[in-house]
Amino acid sequence: MESLRSRLYDLLPDSEQVVFTMKGAVTSLLAASAGLAIASPPSEVPYYGRSPPVYPSPIGNGTSNEKWATAYSHARSLVSQMSVEERVNITRGWTGTCVGNSGEVPRLGVPALCFSDAPDGVRGQEFVSAFPAGIHVAATWDKDLMYRYGRALGEEFYGKGINVALGPVAGPLGRIARGGRNWEGLSNDPYLAGAGMGAITKGIQDAGVIATPKHWLLNEQEFRRRESSLGEAVSANVDDRTLHELYVFPFMDALREGAGSVMCSYQRANQSYGCQNSKLLNGILKTELAFEGFVVSDWGAQHSGVASANAGLDLVMPDGGFWGNNLTQAVNNGSVSEDRLSDMATRILASWYYLHQPNTFPPPAVCPNTQKHFAVDVQDDHAALIEEIGAAGTVLVKNVNNTLPFKKPKFLCVYGYDATLKASPWANPARYGGGYEVNAGWNTLNGTMITGGGSGGSSPPYVVSPFQAIQERITKDRGILRWDFFSENPGTPYVNAEACLVFINAYGSESFDRPSLQDGFSDRLVNNVAAMCSNTIVVVHSTGIRTVDAWIDHPNVTAVVFGGLPGQESGHSLVSVLYGNVNPSGRLPYTVAKQESDYGALLNSSVSLDWFPDDDFSEGLYIDYRAFDKNGIEPRFEFGFGLSYTAFNFSSLSVTKDTASNLAELPDPKVAIVQGGHPQLWDIVAVVSCTVSNSGKLDGTEVAQLYIGIPGDDTPVRQLRGFSRVGPLAPGQARKAVFELTRRDLSVWDVTAQQWRLRRGEYKIYVGASSRDLRLDGTLTI
Repeated sequence: MESLRSRLYDLLPDSEQVVFTMKGAVTSLLAASAGLAIASPPSEVPYYGRSPPVYPSPIGNGTSNEKWATAYSHARSLVSQMSVEERVNITRGWTGTCVGNSGEVPRLGVPALCFSDAPDGVRGQEFVSAFPAGIHVAATWDKDLMYRYGRALGEEFYGKGINVALGPVAGPLGRIARGGRNWEGLSNDPYLAGAGMGAITKGIQDAGVIATPKHWLLNEQEFRRRESSLGEAVSANVDDRTLHELYVFPFMDALREGAGSVMCSYQRANQSYGCQNSKLLNGILKTELAFEGFVVSDWGAQHSGVASANAGLDLVMPDGGFWGNNLTQAVNNGSVSEDRLSDMATRILASWYYLHQPNTFPPPAVCPNTQKHFAVDVQDDHAALIEEIGAAGTVLVKNVNNTLPFKKPKFLCVYGYDATLKASPWANPARYGGGYEVNAGWNTLNGTMITGGGSGGSSPPYVVSPFQAIQERITKDRGILRWDFFSENPGTPYVNAEACLVFINAYGSESFDRPSLQDGFSDRLVNNVAAMCSNTIVVVHSTGIRTVDAWIDHPNVTAVVFGGLPGQESGHSLVSVLYGNVNPSGRLPYTVAKQESDYGALLNSSVSLDWFPDDDFSEGLYIDYRAFDKNGIEPRFEFGFGLSYTAFNFSSLSVTKDTASNLAELPDPKVAIVQGGHPQLWDIVAVVSCTVSNSGKLDGTEVAQLYIGIPGDDTPVRQLRGFSRVGPLAPGQARKAVFELTRRDLSVWDVTAQQWRLRRGEYKIYVGASSRDLRLDGTLTI
């Protein structure tokens, strides 16, 4: 069937139309070859958006800046010396030492480039660190920590001789509440995700490693993301404006910071597979955003030879796919131009030069753990940073009568499978590997959770569990500790216990979407403990949204902490918050609803059983908090929410225009586009500031958040357009929060002009502590 499918894609001249027009006899032919029976062709399904053909693929030119120009000069010189076969070899993946390896040209000194997962640490290796997951980093709302995170990641990849790190992630953006891979990404908001994408990309590449923002584009669910015996992969159908304002938006930040690679996705987008979608690759990525680097396929995401080459794919992973000798033949017979082949090779080598990797890059030091080898230790002092990020991304959502921070308790009880490393004798001991092997046997008693499953999972050198860290602290205070990691109903209470801590988690993974945002075992455990303990503190480690209304209002549940996915120092990070060594400043990177049905059509992934399944993004711009605002739904905990052990006041709002009064609605068309988009999109056109003061009794840090209401009844009432961590502030201390607004921040995507456009009118300005706790408001007129 694969052979037949690939021939059909290659024979038809415009790959964008293939899937949408393969009806009737073609569908029956494919079904028959797969041994399936289809009673009738799939019906026409309306979809939102289209994927028009954009050819030819733009030739990379290195004009974004001097550094890219120099890299292209070296790359072109090298490629000009290569035969067709050598250029072809560079564009195909090979299995071997690394997760993926590009082809080499030994006579010219071009090595195989080493590619490896994951976005939160080098996966499957020894003496590497397990960093917090992307969603946890987003919960810090801290651009400096995001950069330091990326830099530390890059240092470990560099130390292992890995040329290309497969991250960071903004696809999925978190559109689907139960999405299996939401935890790999950087929140449900394009602005917050963009800040993370830019900072992490810069950090990775400052360490000398090529970053690979992924998955480009619209990879928002696991269900039917790939073709199978059920039929083709799901098609994410989205209109042009939503495509840009939500899903392209965060990738722009990564590209602006010089990302050397981008990974295309598995699923179809507006009826065309992501790695042969010429609109997404040639049109938006390489023309509109002037991408200078190379596009690499997700592993096994190529569906055609000629069509994917002409649509803008530059490197196929992992085993050559439909290329190799077939690509040589296609170039020789003119199906793929020699210029396109040269551009593919040049883009790959230009990124290699751009990161100064020739001659100085260490050889790969990766090896299967089952094979005896010399181990290269790249951990450095990253454990301290991991602990810092772990604490900074911890979100306190309930704290009755100052239950927390602890004040040297002498008697604590710990309950729940998530408190320790392995809660039951039949739990899977390979839990921390993060590989696919842990998914099938997953159950709720597997122990504490520091990462999710699949290719995005990390491989920790050790794990500090919450129980271990609590035990260390209670020992210092010469206290007493009692525990039960297994029981759903622990039974007789310890009447002298000062507090009962209940640890639960919510798992998610690549390959499947979450079945629920809650689980009965955990909810019953919390309620059973609360029934016998008047001071019950719940800690949730989760791969995303976890609803809590089954127990959140129980009078004996006095404090609730969303612990996220904090990495290997999990227990130390948590205890520093519980005991007040760190005042919590984490804020939710998503909306927690009162009930799952509040997410509406965006709760579950598409369940279409058609041979060509569709998922229409008919909600447009209204996902997460934007949808809750539009539909008047009161969340349990809103986007941006988080408590502190102290209190803060906001005052003295100031809104000043820079060049806004003289701005044209559209950027100057005569200005050359550079990587990341039109350079004027990043011009600062207004500055908003306010004063944040600590009105409480403890030192603490506030996250001031700026939301903008763009003129027009077709825009969300509010969307995040700035944030600033203010602190630490001592009691009574005040500091200014400053938000710089760019042209892009205030623009909408004009589908007619095919450009970002400023709207004339009154922009509403809101500043506060969350998307609903808005303390100050003003206006900006353009």
